[in-house]
Amino acid sequence: MGDLLTADAIRLDRRAADRDDAIRQCGQTLVEIGAVAPAYVEAMLERERSVSTYVGEGVAIPHATQAGKAAVLRDALAVLRFPDGVDWGGERVQVCVAIAAVGDGHVELLGQLATVLLDPERARQLREASRPEDVLSLLAPIDA
Repeated sequence: MGDLLTADAIRLDRRAADRDDAIRQCGQTLVEIGAVAPAYVEAMLERERSVSTYVGEGVAIPHATQAGKAAVLRDALAVLRFPDGVDWGGERVQVCVAIAAVGDGHVELLGQLATVLLDPERARQLREASRPEDVLSLLAPIDA
């Protein structure tokens, strides 16, 4: 995972009025950590309008359209937890893993996230994580 996900990009006690608000908060987190320019946030909303980023187990992976890649300053991830959940087109999302990537540096973490989601206990731990260290540990490679 390297420096794609750092503790300052993990926000575990968020509230969102709706899906778009949650996506804006994800994008703003990526802006705050210096990973993207503000234009990336609108490209994330555009992506969601065309294809849902909900992946199951209460998790969504918001990211931008191909056009949004021009606003990426460096590959990074952000994890935002919404304990009360957010309606995501009829599904309930509690964790968003936001992606900013020009290349394929995020692919390893996506594979790890898929592994977490395939294990209901690990997925529950991710939804209930209360410390950034817990998230970093859950998303670290299993063989690490």
